[in-house]
Amino acid sequence: MPRSVSTRCTKALLIAMLVAAPITGGAAQQRTSYEELQTFSQVLTYIFHSYPDSVSYSMLVKSAIDGVLRDLDPHSLFFSRLEYERFDSLEQGLLAETGAHVDEVDGDPTVLGVSSKSSAEDAGVRPGDRVEAINDTVVAGLEIETVRLRMAGSPGTKVRVRFARGSRLEPDTFSVTLKRKVPEERFVQEVRMVDSVTGFVRLDQFGAKAADEVHDAIRNLKKQGARQIILDLRDNPGGYIVQAVDLVSEFVPKGTIVFSTKGRRADVDTTYRTKKDGDFRDLPLIVLVNERSASAAEATAASLQDHDRALIVGQRSFGKALMQTEFFLSSGEVLHMTIGHVISPSGRFIQRRYAGLAIEQYYNLAGKNGAAGDTSQVYHTDDGRTVRGGGGVLPDIVDTLGWQPGAWWGVAQDSGWIASVADSVANTMPTTPAGMTAFEARLPNWGNSLMPPLLKRIRERLHVQAVVDSTQQWRLGYEVGRQVVQNRWGVDAMYDLDLHHDRDVRTALGAFPKLADLLKGKPN
Repeated sequence: MPRSVSTRCTKALLIAMLVAAPITGGAAQQRTSYEELQTFSQVLTYIFHSYPDSVSYSMLVKSAIDGVLRDLDPHSLFFSRLEYERFDSLEQGLLAETGAHVDEVDGDPTVLGVSSKSSAEDAGVRPGDRVEAINDTVVAGLEIETVRLRMAGSPGTKVRVRFARGSRLEPDTFSVTLKRKVPEERFVQEVRMVDSVTGFVRLDQFGAKAADEVHDAIRNLKKQGARQIILDLRDNPGGYIVQAVDLVSEFVPKGTIVFSTKGRRADVDTTYRTKKDGDFRDLPLIVLVNERSASAAEATAASLQDHDRALIVGQRSFGKALMQTEFFLSSGEVLHMTIGHVISPSGRFIQRRYAGLAIEQYYNLAGKNGAAGDTSQVYHTDDGRTVRGGGGVLPDIVDTLGWQPGAWWGVAQDSGWIASVADSVANTMPTTPAGMTAFEARLPNWGNSLMPPLLKRIRERLHVQAVVDSTQQWRLGYEVGRQVVQNRWGVDAMYDLDLHHDRDVRTALGAFPKLADLLKGKPN
């Protein structure tokens, strides 16, 4: 609720601005902090007394603080006490959710995944759907954390969400009422044998018991005969950084440096070491990452890479290596602010550049190279392999896919044409396991059967050539086919499909026989 001007607002503003104030001098820094605050105070006064619409100091100061923090980095935030308590509850999995996992994509809150057996799945919500309104309130311009909070709530309550699907110019919109329920606190979502000797563990998030869950999963896989492990950190956004320490501890000897943190304050400078010998320190390990692997997931991958303990396979990771903490203001509000950088054992700072970028640009550059200055410095692993900082973690074996489709593929996705083809095919299939088996058996021909009608529409509507060879057509056909599987037989069936045909998993299986040489930097 808007508040009148008060000491509370002034203190909040002063704290935020002093935090942002640089400590260096120079021609551009001749004015004192007090003089700068005076200028800002005068602007507020003119707005409050002369602006024709009704405004409050509270609203203006909140906007100013948000602007200051956005200029610092994309991960520092300012909350009211109630917002913080709800945000903290959401992060800890204590709030009930709809099952639609939302993040910012191209400036819009977009569904990245849908939990199995959730109300979102039952309502037909799909990855790629964009949130337009929550309980009839438009969400345009809201921070993604605020959107998530508004979608969450008390167990058993309902929320009405309007989604947009397909083209941004002419989207299909639909509204659904979703029932909230507290998600099951499980962070390891997949545990299975890929073949007779290879175990597969997919960790979705670094929650409070993530390391314990991975430990139990690997122990069970070893009982099933696993002699080597693929740890999947793709799409893992991170979480509790201490869980990264505990997870790395499972694979290395006691006293190993996991990472260090460095900041302006002396108490931030800390080196994290393992406190015990890992139970799986001799187990061959390959870690999968992609452009949505971030924060604690990247710290884990970088640490295992620097110690030559695991081979990293996949795509360049997101590039977030910042340490945040909360400052509780006398006003009751909370400043969630970056206080340090996470440094890998070899000395790498893998955070992507954010200075001078709009927040939408920052997120759109996920998985891309850092600036030239970021990746120019060379570091070395324990055995002397070359690694570089900036722009995330570059895998030891990079799956570039050899070819990326043109912009027409992105337009086809945004326009809903791919989803339309997948839906039409899925609706012709029986929902039985036998139907899934029969569809998968035709996988070598998916490119020839699924792509021609889609390519025809793309060429006619966009007036592009959209030239693909047979390999490229199969690859795109696989993307359509896996969506068919998800729509008809569910997310678990799609995971099974990926496990047998996933390029990164196939690459990892091929690397295990020569893993020792690869970790020493010897040529294949």
